[in-house]
Amino acid sequence: MIRTAGGQLYTGISTDPQRRLRQHNGELKGGAKALRGKGPLQLVFVQGMPDRAAASQAEYQLKQLSKAAKEQRISEQ
Repeated sequence: MIRTAGGQLYTGISTDPQRRLRQHNGELKGGAKALRGKGPLQLVFVQGMPDRAAASQAEYQLKQLSKAAKEQRISEQ
């Protein structure tokens, strides 16, 4: 999960979270439109998964959580 300067949380999957954060920050080509102009961005939660299918399922489950529940996950990491 990535936290925007305004405190919003963005959830996504990547094989290289640090590279993806750089893309979202505009340092590399390919960041999400939803995060443009919302920086600086901070990587706040990373969870390793065995494969893309498991990562997609975990992403879906995280997106269903309330912001309070996401914040709880972040603090437990």
